[in-house]
Amino acid sequence: MSIEPMEKSTTDKSVTVTKGHNQINRRKFLLRGAATLLAGSSYAYFESGWARIRQQAVSVPNLPDAFKGKTVALLTDIHHGRFISLNYIERIVGITNGLKPDAILLAGDYVHRHHKYIEPCFDVLGNLRAPLGVFGVMGNHDHWEGLKASKIAMKKNGIEELTNSGVWIEESGQRLRIAGVDDLWEGKQQLPSALKDTQQDESVILLCHNPDYVEQITDHRVGLVLSGHTHGGQIVVPLYGAPRVPSRYGQKYLHGLVKTEYTKVFVSRGIGTVMLPFRFYCRPEIVLLTVT
Repeated sequence: MSIEPMEKSTTDKSVTVTKGHNQINRRKFLLRGAATLLAGSSYAYFESGWARIRQQAVSVPNLPDAFKGKTVALLTDIHHGRFISLNYIERIVGITNGLKPDAILLAGDYVHRHHKYIEPCFDVLGNLRAPLGVFGVMGNHDHWEGLKASKIAMKKNGIEELTNSGVWIEESGQRLRIAGVDDLWEGKQQLPSALKDTQQDESVILLCHNPDYVEQITDHRVGLVLSGHTHGGQIVVPLYGAPRVPSRYGQKYLHGLVKTEYTKVFVSRGIGTVMLPFRFYCRPEIVLLTVT
């Protein structure tokens, strides 16, 4: 049919025809947009439980020969709660134990939004096994949801808490210090107490929930810091980055190994999620580091 008669119609008729096409186009656009959003949300929900194993070798200054080649598993930001189930955490624990790490370090934020999740979470984490020990510190959410209860549950389940303290682990007559400090946002960091009698030629691996704290470290004895907190951004836009990162330094401490003037920090993307059960282009991860 020729469109000429429509062009010769009155203004009202022309508007009506045009409006009808706009309504159809708008409807198609909205339907396609909704379908795309639904597909994207479904994938983001799927990715939030699609944990990966990330393995990397990291050099630690002054590391004793007896510890070279040892493996350290890092778990952080578990956030057990409404969206992160105990079954999921149990699977994470099973996978971590299957990696047979020499030590397991937990970098805080164990639960989300309610203290009722604390004891069940640590009851599951208590099944973690490593010959050199399982150690942990607190994050900002642990301060918010129940610091005392978290400390009690950690101790009950055989996880050694290292808030502003440390321990020496020994192998073949040599020693390595595993230490920790309190959360940067909610606690007080006492690095001298954590390092205690560490000599200048000895080696320290430090646990700290928030990687921003490394900006305050000027002690060369801290050879490696292990952190979480940023979730790798949780939602990452390809070619752009993470729209939101809980850090004063933007994308600097998003994830992975970052070197500073005095030390280096490895930032894990973490296990759980906050706000909504979504991750995009940022899979949760179990980190296995080989120290050299």
